[in-house]
Amino acid sequence: MNLDTLKRNGEFSRAYARGKGYVNGSLVTYVFKRRRGGMRLGITTSKKIGNAVKRNRARRVIRAAFDGLPVDRTIPVDVVFVARSTTTRQKMQKVQKVMERQLAQAGLLLS
Repeated sequence: MNLDTLKRNGEFSRAYARGKGYVNGSLVTYVFKRRRGGMRLGITTSKKIGNAVKRNRARRVIRAAFDGLPVDRTIPVDVVFVARSTTTRQKMQKVQKVMERQLAQAGLLLS
């Protein structure tokens, strides 16, 4: 199922400033609760991670890990994943375990 995505800088900035952050060595997750709508997803990869190939790989790994989780997509939240430099070198399964832990803390996983 395709999710709406965050596209505007202001949407990302709001999630960073007013959202709850969950930090790990390979992934940072921000969750910002909204009033209505469904879940929206944003993925950030900075140039610190590496060249375009590495940044695109990090985005693909994060997207694949998210798609494999039982997430309640009806909750009105913005979820922003920020890739770290280690994300490019990890398998999707390891990133998925980290993501699962962070989303469980945020209360977004189906039981």
